[in-house]
Amino acid sequence: MDLSRTIALILGGGRGSRLFPLTKIRAKPAVPLAAKYRLIDIPISNCINSGLNRAYVLTQFLSESLHRHLRQTYSFDHFSGGFVEVLAAQETVNSGTDWYQGTADAVRKNLIHLEEDWIEHVLILSGDQLYRMDFRDMMRTHIESGAHATIAGIPVSRKDASSLGIMQVDDAGQVRGFVEKPQTEEALASVRMDPSWIDARGIPSQGRDCLASMGLYIFNKDVMVDLLRSTSHEDFGKEVFPEAIQSHKVQVHLFDGYWEDIGTIRAFYEANLSLAGKAPPFELRNPDAPIFSRPRFLPPTIMGDARISGSLIADGCRIGDNVTIENSVIGLRTVIGDNVTIKDSVVMGADYIETPSQLAASGRVPVGIGSGTTIHGTILDKNCRIGENVTITNQAAVDRQGENEAVQIRDGISIVIKNATVESGYRS
Repeated sequence: MDLSRTIALILGGGRGSRLFPLTKIRAKPAVPLAAKYRLIDIPISNCINSGLNRAYVLTQFLSESLHRHLRQTYSFDHFSGGFVEVLAAQETVNSGTDWYQGTADAVRKNLIHLEEDWIEHVLILSGDQLYRMDFRDMMRTHIESGAHATIAGIPVSRKDASSLGIMQVDDAGQVRGFVEKPQTEEALASVRMDPSWIDARGIPSQGRDCLASMGLYIFNKDVMVDLLRSTSHEDFGKEVFPEAIQSHKVQVHLFDGYWEDIGTIRAFYEANLSLAGKAPPFELRNPDAPIFSRPRFLPPTIMGDARISGSLIADGCRIGDNVTIENSVIGLRTVIGDNVTIKDSVVMGADYIETPSQLAASGRVPVGIGSGTTIHGTILDKNCRIGENVTITNQAAVDRQGENEAVQIRDGISIVIKNATVESGYRS
């Protein structure tokens, strides 16, 4: 299936308040993932692996690091016509001075960029989900069904339905009903599916009787433009999509692979750790559909007498003696001293390697994790300076959300914020 007449619009997200403090000084799609990637690398890699190499990324909040990452990562040759370009919120003659008010409003304010005659279809993607999909399959569903719009849907159980948008479809797969986050049995009953319908389409239902929206859409361009210009709707999932199913043919594209919406600290933490196991639900080592990211020229990781199990270790790290790392993610350029224990933790690493002369001149705690330290159930953001004999385990299991505190606790998970210093002897 040819996607040469398709443009991808990747939504950079709002303030990312549920991922705070990881989003305190960066946009949500720029949050590091799996030791060496960023969240934005997932949708862009899916596009490239699907033969789609023209995409706009719509950004607004704290987007400087995201812009830099995109600029340094995605550069196509002059002959393919490919590009990944940023569309930041800006003042224009037609759209006024307001910032984006939602996903649909963000696209509406950038319709001028879709006026090219070659664009026939628009693929709407989220910038903060973890999944692998060949969009050519979704486009095939769209074309063969004669739909005006197509939405990706995934079977889910009843217990998961209350946090998702749930669809009801007919025998031909056309979406007929939609309820956003149904909270009652009555609301759920109106969109519940017969599991045999899912089974009949080659996907084992395994008792799942709900179809959840994944927030991924293909629109015929003219249909999408008309929907946006004829309404003041601000959000695709809550407003544009429900209206579209009343006035247009909207088809579901079934998907049954791994899919995780990285919308909360808990989801981010658990998704990262799941990638470090022997049989991860999302396989990073897939030569047929690799995950791309910025190329870095880092030395191999050097390890002393370390015991490592069920973990991801990125490039450029230095790991000392008598170190234990279990079920953890260790990011780029991480320095770990002797006699350190790290369990069930996500360590994002550092943006730079400190030289001995820099350390001597600053007199500060070095970037990295000092000797004798124990880290358990924690997220360490980038460039953290953890002193010696520090203990961060949140044994009291109490949330602490002071905005400027070096160590915060959210969703029961300790978080050391970016660029923070934790002095030697600290215990939490």
